[in-house]
Amino acid sequence: MENNIMLAVIVANVLISIKGFNDEMFFRKYQFHVGSIRSGEQIRMLTSGFLHADLPHLAFNMITLYFFAPIVIQTLGSFSFILIYLGSLVFGSLLTMVFHGNDYSYRAVGASGAVTGVLYSAILMYPDMTIGIFGIIPMPAYIFGILYLLYSIYGMKSRTDNIGHTAHFGGAIGGYVITLLKMPSLLQDNLLMVILLAVPIVILFVMAKAGKL
Repeated sequence: MENNIMLAVIVANVLISIKGFNDEMFFRKYQFHVGSIRSGEQIRMLTSGFLHADLPHLAFNMITLYFFAPIVIQTLGSFSFILIYLGSLVFGSLLTMVFHGNDYSYRAVGASGAVTGVLYSAILMYPDMTIGIFGIIPMPAYIFGILYLLYSIYGMKSRTDNIGHTAHFGGAIGGYVITLLKMPSLLQDNLLMVILLAVPIVILFVMAKAGKL
């Protein structure tokens, strides 16, 4: 039953993305587009998370979800997984609006924010597990999580690629916050890791406040 929830999310992403690959009008109607969102189409902040730019984009997100969703489901349950997934998706969209809300032409698609939230949730609960970078280089999960968000800050600042770093970061914040709300015992059992994993989030908001982003 628990794996069925994860599979249902993956199937929804695959079917909606394939529809988008083959129907440009559908893709444009439901992608994240600042101008459309600001004119009242807030549903795009949710629907864009089930569309993908191409097959590799879809595959990467779904493979990542396949590996980390079971950790969240087995620890917190299916309902909390869905809450973290959708909550992180929305957090990613909201943070993107904060940083790109005046760029009416800004567009984005992908489940990356939601998936990053699930990943960060798993890291917060099991910071000492090993994550294989590129499937080869072993690294403690908490170090990977911190470096990943620091890289996302760099990507947000440099804006030299076509990756939605802001959505990734917002998703991580969503996963972090919702996991702590669902499992507040982490604040007692592993306060150091809770603080360490919050460091990039604090850095982001300090930089934003100082006008460095």
